[in-house]
Amino acid sequence: MTRAEAGVVDSPALADIEATRESLRDTARAQLGVTGDEDTEGFRTLARRYGLSYYPLIALGLLTVSDNFQAYAFTVLTPEISRTLGVSITAVAAARAIAFLAAGIAPLPMAALSQGRPRRAFLCIVTGLVWSVITLSTGFVTALASLVAVLALDGLTSGSVVALHSPLVVDSYPAEARVRALSAYNAFFAFGNVASPLLVGLLSGIVGLSWRGDFLCMGGVSIGISLFSLGLRDPGFGRWDTEQVRATVRSAHGDAGTGPVSRSVSLGFWEICRRVLLIPTIRRMFAGLAVYGVLLIPLNTFLSFFLDQRWNMGPGARGVFFAAYFACGVVALLAYGQRGEKQFRSDPARLLRSAGLLMMGSVVLIAVGAVVPVFGFMLVSFSLSGAMSILLLPLLYACVLSIVPAQMRPHAQSLAAIFLATGSLVGALLLGGVENQYGLAGSLVAAAIPGVLGAVLLASGSGVIRGDLDRMVEEVIEEEEIDWIRRQGARLPMLAVRGVDFSYRHLQVLFDVDFTVQDGEMVALLGVNGAGKSTLLKVVSGIGIPSRGSVRFDGEDITYLDAERRVRLGITQIPGGRAVFGPMTVVENLRAFGYSIGRQKAVVERGIATALATFPRLDERRNSLAATLSGGEQQMLGLAKAVMLQPRLLLIDELSLGLAPVIVTQLLEMVRAINAAGTAVVLVEQSVSIALNLVEHAYFMEKGQVRFDGRAADLLGRDDLLRAVFLKGAAAGSGG
Repeated sequence: MTRAEAGVVDSPALADIEATRESLRDTARAQLGVTGDEDTEGFRTLARRYGLSYYPLIALGLLTVSDNFQAYAFTVLTPEISRTLGVSITAVAAARAIAFLAAGIAPLPMAALSQGRPRRAFLCIVTGLVWSVITLSTGFVTALASLVAVLALDGLTSGSVVALHSPLVVDSYPAEARVRALSAYNAFFAFGNVASPLLVGLLSGIVGLSWRGDFLCMGGVSIGISLFSLGLRDPGFGRWDTEQVRATVRSAHGDAGTGPVSRSVSLGFWEICRRVLLIPTIRRMFAGLAVYGVLLIPLNTFLSFFLDQRWNMGPGARGVFFAAYFACGVVALLAYGQRGEKQFRSDPARLLRSAGLLMMGSVVLIAVGAVVPVFGFMLVSFSLSGAMSILLLPLLYACVLSIVPAQMRPHAQSLAAIFLATGSLVGALLLGGVENQYGLAGSLVAAAIPGVLGAVLLASGSGVIRGDLDRMVEEVIEEEEIDWIRRQGARLPMLAVRGVDFSYRHLQVLFDVDFTVQDGEMVALLGVNGAGKSTLLKVVSGIGIPSRGSVRFDGEDITYLDAERRVRLGITQIPGGRAVFGPMTVVENLRAFGYSIGRQKAVVERGIATALATFPRLDERRNSLAATLSGGEQQMLGLAKAVMLQPRLLLIDELSLGLAPVIVTQLLEMVRAINAAGTAVVLVEQSVSIALNLVEHAYFMEKGQVRFDGRAADLLGRDDLLRAVFLKGAAAGSGG
């Protein structure tokens, strides 16, 4: 049944938004780099056309190279540092563990610092200078305490590389060059894994410097790189994709030169993290990244022991092996970038399928390299495995950063790093247990099992990434369209729920629900038990977060806003039969209701006095436990919350549930009074006769879908919806 057939009456402003989304979706998708074909121009051609410089890519790439200096130098020089400082290997290992912990949590603060304001370049420069000074200072440590301090600070400053570098690369170059730009940046990272150990070997083995001299020289080189990066500038969030979409929306209205209007609601840090983790593709990819983490630090560690024990390769030979391993990755990244770009432009799902195949090929080649008896074949197997493994990151990050709103990209990168680190920890335990039973070769072969699982998880994202990309596009278009509507002074609904899906785990309850409430309106929400009415109220109040769709309050997007923040905006819910705290007295309940007012004690006390004056029966029982109140008195106490808070929107779930008709009549009179004072009311009611006599606007839900939206009087004529059995049940509930 169409919305028109169901009697739906849409706001003109909301209809305009839907029309704009439909007309601009394909254009917006292309502006995010997805055109449906493989046509793409050369990177240099694009750079010339847009007047772009290679400097941001080079500066960020060199910063990620210098970020490796401290870690590699410390790894190689640990024995000398231990002897000089007179501390045990165990103590040095503990200090290193603190550094790894600091590096693991560092991306999240960096994401928080970059939230809201485009200052990522500034943070990258500052942290680059700090870790450069730390590398230099390592040469001056004289005790374990100072060693722990420099290692922890180095780990904390490294968070900018994980959280900010890739989003900066994406925002510095056009969407049609995204995969190639990320591939080139990751080639710098892989090159750093080649250059860093070679530099340590050069300074120690050939130049003959002490470990202190090594750190001084590497710190000096790192400072020079950081100074080179001083020209970095933040191009702004989504400059080459989402901002282009916004400009297209404005241009469609002949308003190309005007930016977004100010907003009173913005998501907090943890709300953004939750919003990112609700994206279906992200969940699959992060699960795959956790498995990929097994192939990083733990696998390389076991591989080093394997080369030592199986092939008798000393430190120098192993160093050359790993240099060649990462060098193959550099070549693969530079060679595959163009091909990956074509895949992404044609269909991002192809990129995820390729990532799955690369991970599967990588782990299979690891298993082959572990058992093959010929040294040359072993070398080729591991080199190809390394190339495939290193190729994964730019492909995955191109997908992640394309389906996440531009301001949230640092958060997505930070969360990805946590999943990678978690996988590394689990991988160390898993491979260690296998090694104890089956030896080093057995542990490398065993890595193929989680590797195949991770490959399947990554490939499974191909089925949902197109939908997630379109939802992100629609969100940007809707936000910009609402800004335009506001600038025109047009009226927006107070509450607008659009296209909402909601599930309890694997059970979907709401399907593409649209629900609108005007300022000061009273609306009835009707339907049989299990229709999804209470679930819809949870979505509006923030108790439940939808898997799809949006919830807007006065045009502000509150879809992912915490429930307590919605109360402060003026949204209050009274749940049927669960509106009070039983072990607390009436007055204590009222004080709890006033918690959202904050520390304004006088305001809370005035609100309590007003509530008790409004409900004299509650005043008589002010010191009684709420559990001892009658059902009607408990509902009065629930309604007292609305009297205290004076919300703009009051959601009432089953007010008359189990109550005598005379009590229901008294409560409904109070609801009328609350509405007359200016509060919009959504009333979920089991009694059709009561609800439709109280309101002019009604919704009817069935099986998680809105089947009717219109005048309450018109609903009475819909026998196909108001079945006789439902009407009888309603009459019984109202005593009629």
